[in-house]
Amino acid sequence: MATYSSIAYGNIGALANASGEVLLSSQTASSSANISFITGIDSTYKIYKFRFINIHGEEDRKNFLINFRDGSSNFDATKTTAFFQASHKEDDSEAQMSYNTSGDLAQSTAGANLDRFVGNDADQHISGELLLYDPSSTTFVKHFMARSVGIEGNNAAQDAFLSGYCNVTAAIDGVQFTFSSGDIDSGTINMYGIK
Repeated sequence: MATYSSIAYGNIGALANASGEVLLSSQTASSSANISFITGIDSTYKIYKFRFINIHGEEDRKNFLINFRDGSSNFDATKTTAFFQASHKEDDSEAQMSYNTSGDLAQSTAGANLDRFVGNDADQHISGELLLYDPSSTTFVKHFMARSVGIEGNNAAQDAFLSGYCNVTAAIDGVQFTFSSGDIDSGTINMYGIK
């Protein structure tokens, strides 16, 4: 069973793992405009977990984004989010931790940042997890949170945190991952259900 301290220190998967995960779907990118999950998100599970592994972008210093579909054919659910990150350059010339107002959203249909300025050198990528809570509820807004680690185009390690909610009472039935510009060259995203 997960302890309070493991959750407090950002291990968002700890509580979910205590209940058991069921792998529902897996997609691997190959010069893909996006990776979209449009089936299997329903009332079967209260929590859906997405694990993105070694996501490599086509273009340098682009943001890796998440968006949600709320019953239409578009991934444009209205969202409010908070985004902050810690970063440290490999040459030790800069280290910081900050809340980033330009990285969050206020009642926006745009994609939300999972990480920013991800590099596209051969060894640069992003990995992390996103949790989506009770997406089939038609009573409450839909909470989500994510944590990721990526390598910025300026050769800095970045630990990024995103949390927020889709401000809709319609069910969320699709999730889409994309870069702010350019394709997803490679990487895998797995979707899990958690009761």
